[in-house]
Amino acid sequence: MAACARTAPILLLLAFSFAFARSVTEKKAEEFHVGVVLDLGTTVAKVARTSMSLAVEDFYAVHPNYTTRLVLHVRDSMGDDVQAASAVLDLLENHKVQTIVGPQKSSQATFVSALGNKCQIPIISFTATSPTLSSHTLPYFVRATLNDSAQVNSIVSMIKAYGWREVVPIYVDNDYGRGIIPSLVDALQQIDVHVPYRSEIDQSSTSEEITQELYKLMTLQTRVYVVHMSPSLGSLLFTKAKEIGMMSKGTVWIITDGLTNLIDSLNPSVVEAMNGALGVKVYVPISTELDSFTKRWYMRSRIDHPNDPTMKLNIFGLWAYDSIWAIAQAAEMSKVRKAMFQRPSSKKNLTNLETLQTSINGPALLKAMLQNKFRGLSGYFDLSDGQLQVFTFRIINVVGKGFREIGFWTAQNGISKALDQKRSHPTYESTKPDLNVVIWPGEVIELPRGWELAVRGKKLQVGVVKGHYPEYIDADEDPITGVTTARGLAIDVFEEAVKRLPYALAYEYKLFNITGIASSSYDEFVYQVYLKKYDIAVGDIAIRYNRSLYVDFTLPYTESGVAMAVPVREKEKVKRLISRIVLVVWLFFILVLKSSYTASLTSMLTVQQLQPTVNDVHELLKNGEYVGCGSGSFVMGLLEELGFPRSMIKPYHNPEDIRNALSRGSKNGGIAALVGEIPYIKLFLAKNCKRYTMIGPIYKTAGFGYAFPKGSPLVGDISQAILNITGGDTIIQIEQKWVRDMNSCQNEGSIIGSGSLTFASFEGPIILTGVVSTSSLLVALIMYFYRNKKMKPHYSDSEQISSHGENKQ
Repeated sequence: MAACARTAPILLLLAFSFAFARSVTEKKAEEFHVGVVLDLGTTVAKVARTSMSLAVEDFYAVHPNYTTRLVLHVRDSMGDDVQAASAVLDLLENHKVQTIVGPQKSSQATFVSALGNKCQIPIISFTATSPTLSSHTLPYFVRATLNDSAQVNSIVSMIKAYGWREVVPIYVDNDYGRGIIPSLVDALQQIDVHVPYRSEIDQSSTSEEITQELYKLMTLQTRVYVVHMSPSLGSLLFTKAKEIGMMSKGTVWIITDGLTNLIDSLNPSVVEAMNGALGVKVYVPISTELDSFTKRWYMRSRIDHPNDPTMKLNIFGLWAYDSIWAIAQAAEMSKVRKAMFQRPSSKKNLTNLETLQTSINGPALLKAMLQNKFRGLSGYFDLSDGQLQVFTFRIINVVGKGFREIGFWTAQNGISKALDQKRSHPTYESTKPDLNVVIWPGEVIELPRGWELAVRGKKLQVGVVKGHYPEYIDADEDPITGVTTARGLAIDVFEEAVKRLPYALAYEYKLFNITGIASSSYDEFVYQVYLKKYDIAVGDIAIRYNRSLYVDFTLPYTESGVAMAVPVREKEKVKRLISRIVLVVWLFFILVLKSSYTASLTSMLTVQQLQPTVNDVHELLKNGEYVGCGSGSFVMGLLEELGFPRSMIKPYHNPEDIRNALSRGSKNGGIAALVGEIPYIKLFLAKNCKRYTMIGPIYKTAGFGYAFPKGSPLVGDISQAILNITGGDTIIQIEQKWVRDMNSCQNEGSIIGSGSLTFASFEGPIILTGVVSTSSLLVALIMYFYRNKKMKPHYSDSEQISSHGENKQ
């Protein structure tokens, strides 16, 4: 009663204004005829019809001096496409309408819009949302509602935020249902989300047919569903889904706005069946004008539909109201005074469609309609691109007999809890979406993983191989029971990863025989996953580009790269006595000059004392050396790409054969180097550390991983578990168990040249010392002889004779 008392003055004022405006403009206002085609038996049409009546009254109460006045001619299409077209033809021929509001369905709007193009009559629909209707191909079609594709980004943002990897769309098999699918699938593919199945449900499907389709969905692993259908069919779908247990823990249901915009009008039992579902809903800003109109609308609705249950105002009613305001404003702005049509050129035997007249006012009216922008009851009303621009959606969670708001999506900021919240940079520690807590199906708050094994109790088939390196993978099949047992580093990492999953995963090993020398054997093993023989391929599987085309790999659990194992040769030994004496002398000399060469000597004495026989893979190719690789490895193809003839590549099955081949050498029927993945090379060196060394890596690879079918939701969970394992002590314990001292060998890494201490290392000091010493010796000898010669006395010949004579006496 208090509310009625408050609204009474407003109603009296509007009634007075309306009566005054009508009396002032009654004689000079030009009637502008508008056709309205709706399915009058539906709730949407009933709500919209009341809104449009109020819109005409309110518009001319606000604009009493306008020279045009809308006159609505309402027709019932009765939900039939042909009837809708017939109603439009009647309005065009008999009432000379200058624009048409409706029709209600997208399938109806397709043909009606074609008529609008022919007659240049704007067709404005506030309910036809299918993306197949476009103003680019139908320029006289104006969409006063959102394009279904507009909500795709909000749905995909939710799927990305919660981390689901597979989605099944469930939609009605008509223009409305199929229209959204291409844009939805494309957007999902951009975030690497797989669509394993599309569920099409006919509009006329019975309860039994819908139940059968739902049971079919239960055979799939995917448990994330996007529902896009009419309220009537959607109500039946959710009712049956609840009956068969599909609205239980672990499932995810996302509803498009076709259902959520009318959720207040659904039967309470249907809403309860939808409990736990998420949905996107068009955002309508709160305003005093909207609040006032809502009260008046409820009062008028009871008068317009006295025999119907109390209806609720919805977004379609608001769009209908704003559409009438847009048409009335365009009629005045385009200065339309009366309906003017041009007849087609006279021809014999014309059909009814060919006799339709063309509106002269149509182009100006359409232009004014597209240019007019205003703030309506539904929000900012902008039809400039031929359709309503919607940039904000509410994200809701169906709970109880209603729903609760958990956040918003905007084109600018994406998902957020609050509408005015500024987008912040996400932290690496936070993986939860920026939304309020959701109550999921089954009345749980734990995030559903979005998938489960298709048949309860069925074990995953995990393919394993009997590898060439049993430390990494080895497997046997019991000939009696057929049970396969597997072991090795790859198996331990896989089993540890499964233990760390947040759910139980039942599996059993199945042996795949890769015996043989074919280089494609591991490719064939991985290809069995694509053929669905195995659910997972586990082993020492190199992550390769060509394999990733038909399977998905986990993150690697080993280091990456391809390297070479080559023989080494020792520091030449000094055996002769004279050489040893010379060496001692020169070493003594080096010690004397150590202050000048300390740094150089320290560096030279700390390098490795072993020298590789080969320093580069291209050196092998240039010298025509034989190289080896593991049988069945992709390395054979890599070597061929580098230029090695197949005849120069020798595949081997076990480390013993490789060791023998390396010891013989390339010229004696063996090989000069072993080329393989770094984990294999290190394992080989761990057992042959003193005789061989590693050169490389010579080629980059991604390491070893596990193969899954494309789009498998397990890939992400297993990869996270592998990261957890390799980032802690667990991987160290597993490696010590299987490969023990694999990393203890010092003969690893890229070695260029010799690091040994030889006489060549002292070449500079020796030459310098020799030159200085020799020069000094020569100078000293010259000075010595010169000094002696100068100090010796000189005698004449007579003196010498005399001297001799005296001596004789």
